[in-house]
Amino acid sequence: MQIGVLGPFEVRTEDGGVADVPGARLRALLVVLALHPGRVVPKATLVDWIWGEQPPADATNSLQRLVSRLRKALPVEGHPTGYRLAVAPDAVDAVHFERLVAEGRPREALALWRGAALQDVGLEGSAAFDAAVGRLEELRLTALEAGGVELIPELTDLVAAHPLRERLAGTLMRALAAAGRGSEALLVYQRTREALADELGADPSAELSSLHVALLRGEGEPRKPERRTNLRAELTSYVGKSDDVAAVRALVAGNRLTTLIGPGGTGKTRLAGETARTLVDDQPDGVWLVELAPIGPDGDVAQATIVALGLRDALLGGTTSADLTDRLISAVRDRQALLILDNCEHLIEAAATFAHRVLGECRGLRILATSREPLGITGEALWPVEPLASASAIALLRDRARAVRPDFVDDEATMARVCSALDGMPLAIELAAARLRTMTLDQLARRLDDRFRLLTGGSRTALPHHRTLRAVVDWSWELLTEAERTVLRRLSVFAGGATLDAAERVCADPDVFDLLTSLTEKSLLVVTDDATPRYRMLGTIYEYAVQRLAEAGETGSTRRAHLDWCTELAETADPHLRRSEQIEWLAVLAVEHDNLGAAVRGAIAAGEAQAAMRLVAGAGWYWWLAGHKAEGLELLIAATETPGEVTDEVRALVYALVVHFVSSGRSVDNRLSEWVHRAYEIGVRSRMGGPWQAIVAALERMERMPHDLLAAWEPLLDNADPWVRALARLHLGKSRIVLGHAGRVADEYLQAALAEYQALGERFGIWFALTELSERMTVRGNVALAARMLEEAIGAVTELGSVEDVIRMRGRQAQLWWLLGDEQACAAALADAERQAERVTWQDALGELAFSKAELARWRGDATAARQHLAVAMTLLGENAQGLADDQLAYLADDLDEARTRRTAAFRAMTAAPYGPLLAQALVGVADLALRQGDPAQAARLLAAATAVRGLADSSHPDVARIEHAVRGSLGFSEAAAEGQPADWRRLAEVTLAS
Repeated sequence: MQIGVLGPFEVRTEDGGVADVPGARLRALLVVLALHPGRVVPKATLVDWIWGEQPPADATNSLQRLVSRLRKALPVEGHPTGYRLAVAPDAVDAVHFERLVAEGRPREALALWRGAALQDVGLEGSAAFDAAVGRLEELRLTALEAGGVELIPELTDLVAAHPLRERLAGTLMRALAAAGRGSEALLVYQRTREALADELGADPSAELSSLHVALLRGEGEPRKPERRTNLRAELTSYVGKSDDVAAVRALVAGNRLTTLIGPGGTGKTRLAGETARTLVDDQPDGVWLVELAPIGPDGDVAQATIVALGLRDALLGGTTSADLTDRLISAVRDRQALLILDNCEHLIEAAATFAHRVLGECRGLRILATSREPLGITGEALWPVEPLASASAIALLRDRARAVRPDFVDDEATMARVCSALDGMPLAIELAAARLRTMTLDQLARRLDDRFRLLTGGSRTALPHHRTLRAVVDWSWELLTEAERTVLRRLSVFAGGATLDAAERVCADPDVFDLLTSLTEKSLLVVTDDATPRYRMLGTIYEYAVQRLAEAGETGSTRRAHLDWCTELAETADPHLRRSEQIEWLAVLAVEHDNLGAAVRGAIAAGEAQAAMRLVAGAGWYWWLAGHKAEGLELLIAATETPGEVTDEVRALVYALVVHFVSSGRSVDNRLSEWVHRAYEIGVRSRMGGPWQAIVAALERMERMPHDLLAAWEPLLDNADPWVRALARLHLGKSRIVLGHAGRVADEYLQAALAEYQALGERFGIWFALTELSERMTVRGNVALAARMLEEAIGAVTELGSVEDVIRMRGRQAQLWWLLGDEQACAAALADAERQAERVTWQDALGELAFSKAELARWRGDATAARQHLAVAMTLLGENAQGLADDQLAYLADDLDEARTRRTAAFRAMTAAPYGPLLAQALVGVADLALRQGDPAQAARLLAAATAVRGLADSSHPDVARIEHAVRGSLGFSEAAAEGQPADWRRLAEVTLAS
C-alpha cells in the first residue's frame, strides 16, 4: 500500500488499484495517521486535526465512527489512547521524502513531489493542517536549495515566488552559471539585490555578494571561508574541572540536549566553553555560542541564535510573516552542529520552547545549555556544576593571585579558609584574587564577613552580573517571584538547613513545598540526599538572604518563629532521650544541632530570657548525651545570665542541668553548691516534678548530709520514673564504693542498675553502670573482664555519639591492656583516643586522657614522657587536678625531699573529700614514700590502711604490687600489716609525711 500526499491525494493498494476515501474528514483522519505511520496518534490530536476549534459535543464517538469507516479500506489499529495506521514509514511519500532529505539525498527526495502538498484533503481552515503543509513546503525549498542544473525551471519559479530568500537565489545563480548561462545568473543577483533594498532596506549577504563578484570575474563559485565556531580563545588557564569536561562531553555525545545547572559563579559558562572546544572537530557544521544574557527577558532566542550563527537566509527566507524560529529551522534543518545556549535562566520558558522546537525539527542539531535551573524538557540530560573541591579552589586562588601579584606567597591554611568561606565558587575566588593587588591574603581572609562590599573588582569586559559578587546573586534574586523571595530570605534564619516541615512552620506560606522545589531547581537551595531531605544555602546565598531579610523588616518575627519551632522540637524529644528510642531522637536533634544553637544565641542576644531558658532546658540533656558538653554548658550558663523574668519551673530545670554538667568532671565549678541549692529551692517553690528535680533533691540531701550518702539516694528507689529508679541504684552502688564498704553489695547495686537500664534500652545508664563495674573488676584483679566491660561501655556511648566519654575510656582501656601484657591493643586504644581527641574541646576529656598517658608512661619507666603528659593535664584542668599531678610527680621525683613535698601536697588535696578510692590512692602514695625512707613496716601498715578505706584489696595496680613485693619479705611484715587494718589512716600518713 502506498499513500501519496505530495500532490493530488491518493491511496494505492498492493494490486496497484486506487482505494476510495470519500469525504474531507475521512481523508483528514487518514492524512494525520499517515504522517505518523506505525505510531499511535492520541485521540485529542486526531480531533484537533479533523474539527479544529469546533469539535462536536460527542467528539470521541464521532471519531470512532470515522475510524470504523476507514478500517474498511485501510489497516487502522485501536489503542487505549488513540489509533495507529499499520503501514511502513516509506509507504507514505511525505515521510519517505523527509528521510531522504535528512540523509542528504535531495534529488531523490524532490522526485517524490507531484504537485502541491496535501491537495484534495479539504481542511484548509485547520491550523494543524496549515502547519503540516507549511512544514512540507519548507522542507521542499531546503531540498531545492541543494539542487543543480536539472532543477533550473523549478528554481526559477521559486526565486520569483520567494525573492528575499538569498540561499535559493544563490542556488539558482550557481545552476545557471554551471549551465553556461552566466548573464542570467547575474540578473538573478540584480533582482535579488533590488528586492532586498526595496523590501528591507538591506544589502545582500556577504556570501551572495562574494558569489556575484566571483561570477563577474569568471571564477565560478567562491571558496567559502572555513569558520566552524564563534568561541573565543580564553585568556586564563582552566583550573579544577578537567574531569567535568570529560563527563559533559560524554553527555553531549549521548544526548541531544544537555543542560549545565548550578548557582551563579560556579563556572557553567566556562565549563560549557571548555567542553565545546573539544567538540568542534566532531561537529561537521561547527559549534556556536549563543549568548542570551545580554538580551532582555522579552528577547527572542531565535534572533540571538541567528546572530550567533551569522545567518541571513534564515532571517530573510520564506514569507516575511513567518516567525524567526521557523526561518532559523529552515536554514539549519540539515546541519550537524552544536548550539551553546548560555545563561537561559532569565528567559527559561522561551529558551525551553525554542530548544524543543529546534531539536524536534533539526535532527542533526545538539544543544548544550547553561542555566540556574533545568529547561524542563523530556530527554534533557542534566549536569550539576558544583563548587570547586578544596584543593582545586586553592589552586585557582593561587593561579589568579600570582597573575595579579607575582610576589604572592602561599599560605595554604589561609587560602583554604578563604576558599571555604567563598564556598569554592570560581567567580568569587577570582574576584577575591583581584583584591590581592592591594591587600594581603590575611587581610582578605579577615574581611570576608563583608564579602559583598569587598568582592567588587571584576573584569570590565565581564557580563554586568559577573562583575561583583553581589551582582551575581542580584541577577538570580531579580528572576524570582515575590513568594520565592519571601521564602528564600526567611530560610536564612536556619543555621543548619531546614526540613520541609520546619520550613512550612517558619516561612508561613501554604505553598512552601512548591517554592522550595522551585528555589532548588533555580540553584539557590541545595537539597541533601538523606531519607528526610533538607534544604540549605551556600554561604554566599545565606549572607545575601540575611541582608534581604533585614531589608524586609522580618528579621525579628522570622527569628521568633524559628525559635518557637526549635523549642517545640527539643521539648518533644527530651523525654525520649531517656528511653530505648533515644538513638532515633538523638539523630533527629543532631541534624538540627546548628539550628538549636543559633536559636538560643539569637534569644540571648535579643534579651529574651524566658525563651532562651526554655530552649536550653529542652536541649540540655541532648547536648550532654551527644557529646556537646562544652557548648552545652556555655549556652546553659549564658541563658541563666540573661536578665529578665523566667518562670520558676523553667529556671529550676535549667539550674538542675547546670548542676549535672558542672559536677561531672574533675574541674568542678566552685559554685556547684550554690547551683544545687538554687535549683532545689526553685524546684520546690514551683512544685516541679520530673527526673531532674528528683536528682536535684538527692544532691541537696548530699550537701546537707555529706556523711550519709545512702540516705540521699534511697528515696529515689520508689520514684515513678524507671530511669530515675535505675539511677538511684547506680548511685547507691557507687556511694558504697565511695564509703569503702566491703563485700559485694556495691557490685549488686551496679548490676541491678545495669539490668534496669538494659531493659529501658538507655545507653547512657548502660555506659555509666558498665564503667563503674569495670573499675570494680579491675580492683578485684579480673582485668580481662574489666577490659571487656569497658569495650561494651564504649559501644553504648559510641551509639550516643559522645566522643568525650570515648576518649576517657580509651585511655583507661589502654592501661588495662598494658596490665594484661597486650602492647598492640594498648597502642590501638591510645591511637583511637588521640584520633577522637582531635574532634572535641571538652577539657575534662582531654585532661583525663593526658593523665592516663602520664600514668602509663610512668609504669613503663619513661619519666620524661610522664612529666610531659602531666604538664598537658595541668594546663587543661588547672588547680582542680593539682593533687593528682602531685601524686604522680612524687613517684617521679629523684630527690627525697621533693618527693615528700609533692606527696604531702597530694595527700592534703586527695583526702579533702571522703572518697574511698581516692583516699586509698593517696595512702598507696604515702606507702611508697615510707618505703623510700627506709621504713618497710610503715609502708605495710599504709597499704593495709589503703585496703581498709577502699573496702577491698587492689589486686591489679602496679604501685600496690610493687610496694607489697618490696615489703613482704621484711621482718615483721605480717604484724605491721595487721596493725594497719584498724589503725587511724590519717595518723599513719601524717607520721610518714613528717619524717
